[in-house]
Amino acid sequence: MDYVFEPAPQASVAVTNSDSRFPVRRIFCVGRNYAAHAREMGHDPDRDPPFFFTKPADAVVDDGAIIPYPPLTKNFHFEAELVVAIGKRGRNISEVHSLDYVWGYAIGNDLTRRDLQGVAKDKGRPWDWGKAFDRSAPCGPVHPVSSVGHLSEGSIKLSVNGATKQDADLNELIWSVPEVISILSKSMELQPGDLIYSGTPAGVGKLEKGDVCVVEIAGLGELTTTISESS
Repeated sequence: MDYVFEPAPQASVAVTNSDSRFPVRRIFCVGRNYAAHAREMGHDPDRDPPFFFTKPADAVVDDGAIIPYPPLTKNFHFEAELVVAIGKRGRNISEVHSLDYVWGYAIGNDLTRRDLQGVAKDKGRPWDWGKAFDRSAPCGPVHPVSSVGHLSEGSIKLSVNGATKQDADLNELIWSVPEVISILSKSMELQPGDLIYSGTPAGVGKLEKGDVCVVEIAGLGELTTTISESS
């Protein structure tokens, strides 16, 4: 096929213990999916239907990436997340069968320009400028279900320069991974390559130039991101 210019490379993330990579099609993120985080953001953590926002596929960056401090913000935040990697097509998936669609799991960091997100919230506008910017979705290697099983509990932690900032358990999700997959699939057809960032615990906070941010999830290892001095 002829294109008017060279298409962008396929966005992808690493696969643990493999030279193959997981092609990324779309990135869905679940908002306020830990009760304590909902409270710290000033919201009631009742089980209202979950809501979603998206990031572009090419926002993903690998473990060990050095990310420039993003423009237009003075309040750049980290958010530790379990990432669910979808491996097959599905629509109107029942909760009982939803885990059949998971290819694997990874560690993610939903980087956020919190001040821009706050302006959007106040004006009833979409969150894109606060959430969907360049390199805003660090993602560690995907661990296949065949090697790690399905994760429903276990430690999720985040540290900045060695100081712990977030410390919770995956079993504290308001909406579980099977529920999230089922609900999302009723809105649109899930496709192989879709990533779902499942929400962040309490303790979100600022990143500064020079910071080293490490996210750990039991059974998945670590995801390290360094914020560079240059913007």
